[in-house]
Amino acid sequence: MIQFEPVLTKGIGKVDLTDIEVYEAQGGYQALRKALTMEPEAIVEEVKKANLRGRGGAGFPAGVKWSFLPNDGRPRYLTVNADESEPGTCNNRTLIYAHPHQLIEGILITAYANRITQSFIYIRGEFKRGAEILMKAIEDARRKGYVGQNILGTGFSQEITVHRGASAYICGEESALLNSLEGRRGEPRVKPPFPAVVGLYGCPTIINNVETICNVPHIVKNGWEWYTKITANPDNPKCCGPKIFTVSGCVQRPGNYELPMGVKLRDVIEIAGGLRPGRKLKAVQPGGSSTPMLTPDHLDVHMDFESVAAAGSLLGTAAVIVYDDTVDLVDVALYWARFYSHESCGQCTPCREGTHWLERVFARIKEGGGTESDLKMIADMRTQMAGTTICVLSDAAVAFPASLLKLFPEELERYIHRAKEVRPA
Repeated sequence: MIQFEPVLTKGIGKVDLTDIEVYEAQGGYQALRKALTMEPEAIVEEVKKANLRGRGGAGFPAGVKWSFLPNDGRPRYLTVNADESEPGTCNNRTLIYAHPHQLIEGILITAYANRITQSFIYIRGEFKRGAEILMKAIEDARRKGYVGQNILGTGFSQEITVHRGASAYICGEESALLNSLEGRRGEPRVKPPFPAVVGLYGCPTIINNVETICNVPHIVKNGWEWYTKITANPDNPKCCGPKIFTVSGCVQRPGNYELPMGVKLRDVIEIAGGLRPGRKLKAVQPGGSSTPMLTPDHLDVHMDFESVAAAGSLLGTAAVIVYDDTVDLVDVALYWARFYSHESCGQCTPCREGTHWLERVFARIKEGGGTESDLKMIADMRTQMAGTTICVLSDAAVAFPASLLKLFPEELERYIHRAKEVRPA
């Protein structure tokens, strides 16, 4: 089993890291003090060299994203995406509930590096306790001189506002998040322009998720060379650093596990206790509900963006959902179809109508009314929905059905044949 010294989750469960005094005793806010002695551009360059990739799903290099901000005199904003809404994904919640000052410190450093004076944390509406923890952490940091005007006497000022959303999954999409933050309907915007150029209130805006921002203090404190050595796949220098994997499904110890980027899929499953005795692995979704399935043949795939993509799926949020041989994948398909049908914002016709039809098709198959034409419809909807909408929710909705049809057609055909036996032509 792989051995790894935690970085992002170090101390969680051992000491109360929501207490600012405890956090400082563990070395907290030392990275901020160091950052405030550096030129902002030097911090951006440090993050670029560290190859910090966005942990929210897309994996875009954070430092490169920061460098897109135009220097045209407009106000700049930082928005932290804490709208963690996808089933099977809960690593950001752990970081917020148990380690809030790490996030606050990351926000402060990121804001300083990009000459930003106002930041927002957009948090899922159901995370009421998380919002309360963050607001208390911000006020504790203010009391210590880390938030507010003239931070630590350096002339740098920063305000942080916690904003609770209305629990719409679509607001995890960055431009829908901005619309919601502005008080408008949470719908994705047509891009370009991208938020780095025209974002919140029409101004340049950085949007990173919680886990991404939590990496920043460690890069500044320890240096980019230290960070790039944190990997289980040295053959891929583009992907490094610690990653929190949320493992759920048919494992004995589901939960959040911090591991080096590039760890093998089999190691992730083993660390989560492995399968139940006597059971066999059927499939895995490596990055949450929106990612195609992998099979037992992919157990040695490295869990990084490039390796998982080469295997035919996506790392996504690293929400590893494990299915053993007792799972009916048609049940799973219906569950995901209902989720995406409910969460579609309705702005784009292919998504609004397509997610609704996927739900109806899988419900019909499950209830014994499916026909062979339904299989063709599922295949057709893959081409009609993917890549035809403003955001990728439509693509996400067809990812599991498409991989089910490709990898496990017999699961669907069994229902079709059973329906024929009950209702012979």
